[in-house]
Amino acid sequence: MPIKIPVSLPAARTLEEENIFVITEQRAISQDIRPLRIVLLNLMPTKIATETQFARLLGNTPLQIDLELLAVGRTPKHTSPEHMLAFYKSFDEIRNDNYDGMIITGAPVEHLDFADVDYWYELCDIMEWSKTHVWSVMHVCWGAQAGLYYHYGIQKHRLNSKLFGVFPHMVTHKGSILFRGFDDVFLAPHSRHTTVLKEDVEAEPELKILAESPVAGVYAVSTSCGRQIFITGHPEYDAGTLAAEYFRDKDQGLPIDLPVNYFPNDDDRAVPLCTWRSGANLLYSNWVNYFVYQATPYDLGTLGDMPLGEKTK
Repeated sequence: MPIKIPVSLPAARTLEEENIFVITEQRAISQDIRPLRIVLLNLMPTKIATETQFARLLGNTPLQIDLELLAVGRTPKHTSPEHMLAFYKSFDEIRNDNYDGMIITGAPVEHLDFADVDYWYELCDIMEWSKTHVWSVMHVCWGAQAGLYYHYGIQKHRLNSKLFGVFPHMVTHKGSILFRGFDDVFLAPHSRHTTVLKEDVEAEPELKILAESPVAGVYAVSTSCGRQIFITGHPEYDAGTLAAEYFRDKDQGLPIDLPVNYFPNDDDRAVPLCTWRSGANLLYSNWVNYFVYQATPYDLGTLGDMPLGEKTK
């Protein structure tokens, strides 16, 4: 089934060219089903690229999805005001709404303490709101660190050097349906200067580690029924995203190492291959299927009556 996004959103043309089923609002309302409502809180500076990446993954699921875009109050530097006005909502516009799922993206603010991020308190309001207005929330990269800190008090720690590249991971919680169908070893990209410690996550009884990497550390964390999921990497990245980050820093004369396991033969003149796409698609398909579609109540108005640990079926 398709993903429903505004037909004029730049992602729509890209996804149609990739043969991903994008549906118009007119056709969506003619189908006698309730679409899944998913809101994307996009904290990345590259708004259009990030919209497309997540829409691509959500559009590969077998369900009709109504994707809405949410922004914090600050004015983005890399996206036009016209785009933001046309496609994004503010928190005030959705605070009375309910959603089956939510994605909170990463953000390039790792060098700051959480409280020093200029939209931190707005983000805290959104994360608190999500506990009663969203069935399952997927937190990604810095969004995962922010969520673990806000909900469970788990601190992030600065790494000695940037974790940058594509790393092998293993599913360590063998009963995890979020990773159902995954290979014994799968690849995923990371691009971050900070991390969370395994012992800190294990000390929180409400959390379980689902997958990790010998190099990249904890990768996936979940509450017992998947109301909150935390992914420390960037499975949504395109094949060229790490290259863009690498050349951006290199051209600015900033210290940057080659992304690990990325450029063929470590030659930055070579075109990088996407070695994590299948895992990324399966991750989001599993999330939408098992933690959103099969678990969410049909009447989203009842979400506020359900504790985070409660299942519907």
